[in-house]
Amino acid sequence: MPTSRYHVWMANLGPSERLLRAAQGGDMPWREFTRRYRAELFSSGNADAGNRTIRNLGQKFTLRLLKHLARRQPVTLLCHCAEDQQQCHRHVLLRVLRSGRV
Repeated sequence: MPTSRYHVWMANLGPSERLLRAAQGGDMPWREFTRRYRAELFSSGNADAGNRTIRNLGQKFTLRLLKHLARRQPVTLLCHCAEDQQQCHRHVLLRVLRSGRV
């Protein structure tokens, strides 16, 4: 997506490459993906040290920032998945942001 279409890209809130590839390849049930993705979001360590392109550093800080912004203005979560696709990490992320945990 061209950068002119969004304000901020918070790539560190995406799943690690390993987790994303396992889910996209059908090697992992959705429930397991959801559990592992949530664990990555709240991990204190570097969940994806071996990744070449995606870095999930500072997830907790970014989650708190996004939750803070969402209280004051609309926040839109985007992904490459189809908008109506329910098995997409953005739906998991939305539930985390709406929860009391962060």
